Amino acid sequence: MRRVSSGVWLVLALLLLWEVSARTGLVDSPNWPPLTRVIAVLGRDIVSGELPLLVGSTLARMFTGLAAGTVAGVSFGLLFGASRLARLVLGPTVELLRPIPIPAVIPPLVLFLGLDNGMKITVGAVTAFFPVLTNTAQGLRAVEADQIAMARTFGVPAWRRLSRVTLPAILPYVLAGLRVALALTLVTTVVAEMIAGEQGIGHYLVLMQFAGRAEEMYAAVLVLAFLGYALNRGFVVMERRLIGWFFATGREG
Repeated sequence: MRRVSSGVWLVLALLLLWEVSARTGLVDSPNWPPLTRVIAVLGRDIVSGELPLLVGSTLARMFTGLAAGTVAGVSFGLLFGASRLARLVLGPTVELLRPIPIPAVIPPLVLFLGLDNGMKITVGAVTAFFPVLTNTAQGLRAVEADQIAMARTFGVPAWRRLSRVTLPAILPYVLAGLRVALALTLVTTVVAEMIAGEQGIGHYLVLMQFAGRAEEMYAAVLVLAFLGYALNRGFVVMERRLIGWFFATGREG
């Protein structure tokens, strides 16, 4: 509780510094409006429905890409973890592609997929794919051999071993990768909207910047900050419900 309280006070102090620096002329710039004006604009755009519509379209693309990338990442992660041949054949390609910054692949994707939703969803899917793949493969290698051997001894079919032994055992690893992917997918989806497109909060942010409307621009930044925080906190709650047994045993450390 003390850590939470300290963090909240720090945020409030920084927001107060923002307001004071703009009001007193400590930062003398037309592009640094007071926080109260930004909040007023933010409230106006929320009530008008403009910002909720933009955020909703961004989240729709983000979650679609996240779902596609997660399914692909878990599938390939199981293949990598279970097959040495797959690691030998596909491993070098994955390691070659994984370090490429996602914004660097947006221009080629624009050439192939255009500026529509398909490109932005693909960006989100590629972003989510690698963290989920890595954690799934790592989790599969960490599954205790005794568990698998016992299931085989009792004649448990392969598909039931996968659903009753392997997947529950690797779920904490998959969720750890998914939590990383969640934040990264939000970032890259917004970046894709900023670079190419006419929809979403990312495009709105760039549009306000070019128009010199600083209040609207900072309002969009605040929305993204709160959105990222809310998504992370919501995921933590979901994770605690799904794998409460994992945290109860203290194995997360």
